[in-house]
Amino acid sequence: MTDDAQQFFISYAGTDRDWAEWVGWYLEQAGHQVTLDVWDWRTGDNLVQRMDEALEGADAVIALFSASYFEDERWTTEEWTAAIAHRDRLIPLALEPLAAKDLPRILATKLRKDLHGLDEAAALAALREAVNSGSRPTAPPPFPGTMPVTAPSPVAGQGKPRLPGSTGQPEVWSVRRRNPDFSGRETEIARLRERLVKESRAVPQVLHGMGGVGKTQLVLEYAHRFAGQYDLVWWIDAEQPAEMPVRYTEIATRLGIAKPEAGAEANARAVLTHLDVRERWLLILDNAEEPDQIEPWLAQGSGHTLITSRNPNWAGTARTTPLNVFARTDSVTYLQGRVSGMSDEQADTLAADLGDLPLALAQAAGVIANGGMSLDRYRQLLTTNTTQILKKGGAPGYPASVEATVTIATNRLTDDHPDAVALLHLVALLGPEPIHNSWLETVRPLLATIPGDPDDPMWLHEALSPLSRYGLARTESESFQIHRLTQAVLRDQTNPDQSVAIRNDATTLLAAVNPGDPQSPDSWPSWAALTPHLTADHLATTEQPELRPTLLGAAHYLIRSGQTRTARDLTAAAHNAWSTDLGQDHPDTLTAAQYLGHATADLGNTNGARPIIEDTFARRRRTLGDDHPNTLQSANDLASTLARLGEYTGNRRLFEDTFARRRRTLGDDHPNTLQSANGLAGTLHNLGEYTEARRIQEDTLARGRRTLGDDHPETLTSANGLASTLHNLGEYTEARRIQEDTLARGRRTLGDDHP
Repeated sequence: MTDDAQQFFISYAGTDRDWAEWVGWYLEQAGHQVTLDVWDWRTGDNLVQRMDEALEGADAVIALFSASYFEDERWTTEEWTAAIAHRDRLIPLALEPLAAKDLPRILATKLRKDLHGLDEAAALAALREAVNSGSRPTAPPPFPGTMPVTAPSPVAGQGKPRLPGSTGQPEVWSVRRRNPDFSGRETEIARLRERLVKESRAVPQVLHGMGGVGKTQLVLEYAHRFAGQYDLVWWIDAEQPAEMPVRYTEIATRLGIAKPEAGAEANARAVLTHLDVRERWLLILDNAEEPDQIEPWLAQGSGHTLITSRNPNWAGTARTTPLNVFARTDSVTYLQGRVSGMSDEQADTLAADLGDLPLALAQAAGVIANGGMSLDRYRQLLTTNTTQILKKGGAPGYPASVEATVTIATNRLTDDHPDAVALLHLVALLGPEPIHNSWLETVRPLLATIPGDPDDPMWLHEALSPLSRYGLARTESESFQIHRLTQAVLRDQTNPDQSVAIRNDATTLLAAVNPGDPQSPDSWPSWAALTPHLTADHLATTEQPELRPTLLGAAHYLIRSGQTRTARDLTAAAHNAWSTDLGQDHPDTLTAAQYLGHATADLGNTNGARPIIEDTFARRRRTLGDDHPNTLQSANDLASTLARLGEYTGNRRLFEDTFARRRRTLGDDHPNTLQSANGLAGTLHNLGEYTEARRIQEDTLARGRRTLGDDHPETLTSANGLASTLHNLGEYTEARRIQEDTLARGRRTLGDDHP
């Protein structure tokens, strides 16, 4: 296109990827260098960094203008604004008719080259003119009267992309109607296209995921969006592998190579042989479940085979890509597109209730948008009449409702895999977050509702495999996960005679998990995995005596790790339940009150926390005595609360007394003693007694480092307090050194967002 090679960065919306590939391919054939994200960037790259590097190194940015290009929250905005800010070398190519009002004001006056409505020769000429515009010839132009005008010929070579939209629907085409309500999934479509075009030969690509996640809808959109890149596109319902020869015979008939007397299998083999030597074909095998039965019917040529399946186990047959539920932004966009007037907050809340499952979103939108039910009423019925509501609502493109999808899959397992079905009903009472395999492996002999040999080391593998194959569970090497709506349907379908036994097993399972010391950051990942299941609505954990110690440990972990609001909600529920069931003076009730007061204060409601903490302190003194560790913890909490309220004189006396009692009963190096030492030193600091505060802080820091380690939260509290005191003493250099070290350790061990 030009003798002067240039470096181009192509900026485009995800829906226009086929245009980006077409432009990029012809620019490179002409000797230019092109940066195109789907060609040059890899999963895990820093998107902002890669974009900055590409913009910095580009001679020009080619911007593919379309309505999608200017949608809110696309990275394209950053790309074209950066191009203008850096060098104003922006080459706009219009992919569809756009008026000035359709463009940002700063771009409306820029000359742009139209590619839409042109055939390939004209589009190539327009691209050449746009790229080379403004350059002067270096030799005399040919005399127009003697040089015939010819259209530019396409660059030769296999695999070149076609002009998007130029060929329309392929001549050989059998694909269902496009879903006009399809939205989102732009990242997934881009990745799918990338995997298909990067394979050197026809390596089948499997898109797998649970029922209702939208596998078929995504593949359908791909087929329509990239139809112009193929000569043959054929959709095959592959749920019944025995019918595959018949489906292939239909292709043979369309191609004119069928021999009626040969039979279906011979004609199917003829199609496979035919495709071996052809390019630009796409076969879609929808809802294929058994790889060994599908493998004989996979074409080997250089076209594309795309498979949808609930089964993730295609090793040795195809490349697999998991499809998860919608991202929340896609859920909100979809709901607002279907239900007029739905606010961002309403859509976000409903999407959370539905676990972002596309099928469930489609059903909910169908019910609400058609009138007769408000959003609040729908959400209420989703809790009280789950199975009934999950049967309702039109979901075009989906073969069954959420309820039917779960029920059909579960029924298929009942006879051959009763252990898998029993496991499903058990974990339906837990949260929708991942469940660690080790929890079940450890407690298996204690579970009464799981059939089979309790000592079989392979039982969990044997139970999870069919759940994965039927899309009822997402399995990893060390955990598995059940969608919240699958759980809801299963809870509704649980036999009442079994419900008590299943609840007991779920309680036994959670009570047996030992995540470790809730105060230690090393154990926080284990607590983070367990806590969502302890707060699940359907297990009524506060009513299970075996779970009280675990619930209190979770509350302690939540407070220490800075998840204060969740800690407040958990302890409020536990305290309310146990005050009635156990009495207000029961040790577990008082511990719940202790954590409730702590969490309330940490949320900034110190005046609300004070009466809770004072009442807990008084009850513990009366029932446990002044020197009991729990009483001293309440004394320490009250002293800290008084400090927050500025009552330093009263809190000093209380800290001094608590510190002395803890030294006497627990020893100088006990973590609780060091906690009171930190509190007392902080009070002395607030009273201006910096020298004495420093003495205590230096001693406490040395003891903490020796007994707890440099990175323990209590040690970091000591270091932070010492640095503050040194600052007030004017020793700024040393204060800064300690603060920098403490900040670095805190970030590494607690995370950037910990209080």
